[in-house]
Amino acid sequence: MQNWPQRIKQSGRPRYLAIVDCIAQDMKDRVLLPGDQLPPQRQLADIIGVNFTTVSRGYTEAINRGLIASHVGRGTFVLPQKSLSSSDERRALANDLTMNAPPEPTDPELLERMRAGLSAVSDDLVHLLRYQDPVGGSVDKEAASIWLSMRGLVPNLERIAVTPGAHATMLAILTVLARPGDCVLCEEITYAGFKKICTQLGLKLVGLPMDADGVQPDALEAAIAEHHPRALYLNPTLHNPTTMIVPQDRRLEIAEVIRRHNLPLIEDDAYGFVLPDAPPPMATSAPEQTWYIGGLAKCIGAGLRLAFTVTPTARAAFALENGIRAASVMSSPVSMALATRWVLDGTADQIRRFIRSETKLRQEIAAELVTEAAFIAKPHAFNIWLRLPGGVTSASLMAAMSNHEIGITPESAFRMSVGEDRFVRICLGGRIPRETLPQTLSHLNNQIWQLSQ
Repeated sequence: MQNWPQRIKQSGRPRYLAIVDCIAQDMKDRVLLPGDQLPPQRQLADIIGVNFTTVSRGYTEAINRGLIASHVGRGTFVLPQKSLSSSDERRALANDLTMNAPPEPTDPELLERMRAGLSAVSDDLVHLLRYQDPVGGSVDKEAASIWLSMRGLVPNLERIAVTPGAHATMLAILTVLARPGDCVLCEEITYAGFKKICTQLGLKLVGLPMDADGVQPDALEAAIAEHHPRALYLNPTLHNPTTMIVPQDRRLEIAEVIRRHNLPLIEDDAYGFVLPDAPPPMATSAPEQTWYIGGLAKCIGAGLRLAFTVTPTARAAFALENGIRAASVMSSPVSMALATRWVLDGTADQIRRFIRSETKLRQEIAAELVTEAAFIAKPHAFNIWLRLPGGVTSASLMAAMSNHEIGITPESAFRMSVGEDRFVRICLGGRIPRETLPQTLSHLNNQIWQLSQ
């Protein structure tokens, strides 16, 4: 490692990534062998002349790439490698920090368990490369039923569909419920992806007034009378981006309105499985009206591109299957097989519990360090909804933080009406290591203070 300082200096890459490059290259050159122990982080920081946080970040990235494993009380060790590819390294870095992603697992035992599941699934790879049932076979739906039961949902298997991610599912549902020019209702502040879907389908999207408890029932009644909508879209649990949780009494009021008007509800429960004490889904109050989407992106991983979807009726499930066939032919059999195995062997629940614990820790860090601006957040949310102080614009804050790994999205991406940004969504998860989050948030706090002067 004596030549690492020079290699890191000459790489032109962020220093923590240069550390990962040194590990990978030395493994490829057989300088580092499987089982070799790396120096403790503080010792390596002294050797290569960087701070402890940089080494910690580099080790975390190397763990995520499967290069090394860290064991508390024992140390950090080189793992056996089947192959090392620069294209794999580029793919590992090709992600969008502005997406509201869950924290990534770093525990070696959990990562090994996840890899074991993937390895087991690969034993049947040829079969999984064939065309399959578009919305999952019986074993996949049974696994989905087990998972959905954690949210109090116990539908017949005929109403369950394993669909290719929440985004694609929303698109397919809307092709069933609406035609170009039709109206769809949503919250005034809503998921940016849903706005894009409605624009793509030529639908008129109308935002409803909100208070601290969500969409106002009286406003929903008035909008139904005025616009004659084809559907209502809600994200009632850890709402993206405001982190709001619609209380049970408000859910029951909304359910009463949509039942009375026979209005279909698209319930996006992306974060419901993360929250330990989440209110029951609206699908339990108005099952005959609700298209429930339990996406796996936030509670397991976005790369699976899967959702466990519950339709109002078996006939609606058939219509959804036709919509999935038209849009994407089928859900990925490889992803379905992996998700099913992880649900059945408990790995999925272990990932979910890690995300639940990690998000709480990150929110505690944000509460301690972001003091120059007020923000809204919940203990298990992936983001904070930060109110911009006077003199600070979303553009100026995003520019000030452009060289730091943190995702910032302006309010206008989520708001239905036109106006100046009063808030920004700041994501705390994804591949941002917890070890570097304090430094990043401290810098964010300083930038807010400077911009507001």
